[in-house]
Amino acid sequence: MPEPAFAFDRGVAVEPIDDTRWRAEVESRWNIGSAPNGGYLVSIALSALHHALPHPDPVAVSAHFPRRSSPGPVEVAVEPIRVGRGHSTAEARLEQDGEPRVLVTATFGDLGSVHGPTLIQAERPEIVAPEACIRAEGPVAPEFVRQFDMRLTPESAGFAVGLRSGRGLMEGWVRFADGREPDSRSMPLFADSFPPTMFHLMERIQWVPTIEITVHARGRPAPGWLQCRFLTRYVIGGYLEEDGEIWDQTGGLVALSRQLARVRD
Repeated sequence: MPEPAFAFDRGVAVEPIDDTRWRAEVESRWNIGSAPNGGYLVSIALSALHHALPHPDPVAVSAHFPRRSSPGPVEVAVEPIRVGRGHSTAEARLEQDGEPRVLVTATFGDLGSVHGPTLIQAERPEIVAPEACIRAEGPVAPEFVRQFDMRLTPESAGFAVGLRSGRGLMEGWVRFADGREPDSRSMPLFADSFPPTMFHLMERIQWVPTIEITVHARGRPAPGWLQCRFLTRYVIGGYLEEDGEIWDQTGGLVALSRQLARVRD
C-alpha cells in the first residue's frame, strides 16, 4: 500500500491486528508541548472506526481522555454497537502501554445523501479575510500549529503580545499547511486546533487540557479555508466550556463542537 501523500493521513493511518484491533503510531509533529493534541488522537480512533463501519462520515463524535498519551505506538480496540441502513454506531478505545488513553463513541452516516428540512436561525459570523488576519507562526508556536496555515483575527491574536480582549473568543481561518483539503473525518482535529479561549481571560495559564469533546459534522466541507469561531462564556471552579463553529469557504456550516476543559494556572 503506498504511503499517504499528506501529513494528516500519514499521522492517523492504522493497520489491522485482527478483526477488532488496529495498530497506529502517534506522531510528535501533532504535539502541543510534550503531549499529542486531543483532536489528533480522536482522529486516529476514527480511522479505525472508518475501516470497521460501512458509512463514510463521522456525524457525531464524543471523546474522553482518562489518561495522558505520548508519541509512540498505540492500539485501537473497536466494538461495533449497531450497523443500520442510515447510521452505524461504535466505540473505540485508544490504548497505550496496556492502558486506555482515549475513549471514543461515534455514529457514522453518509453526509452526501442526507435529505430533510433545513432551518438555519443563526448567521455566519463576519470576520476579516485571511489576508487581513495574523498568521500563527514563529519560534514559540507549538509543533502542532506548524501543521496548519492558521490565521487569527487581529483581536484574537492579541494574546501573543499580552493584549487580552477580556472575552473568551478565538476566531480566524485555518487549512492544512501541505494543501490537504478538509473533510468530515478531519473536523475533530480542526475543532481542537485553535489556541484556548482562556488566553484572553487569564494570565499565566500553564495548560488547558481537554476532558471531553463532542463534534457534530453537519456537512462535507468545500475545498479551501475553514472559518472557525470558539467561544467560552462560563468558567466555574476551573472548568470551562468551549463552543465551536466551523464554516467552509462557501459559507456552509460544516461542524459544531463543544468541549469541557480545565484551566491550570
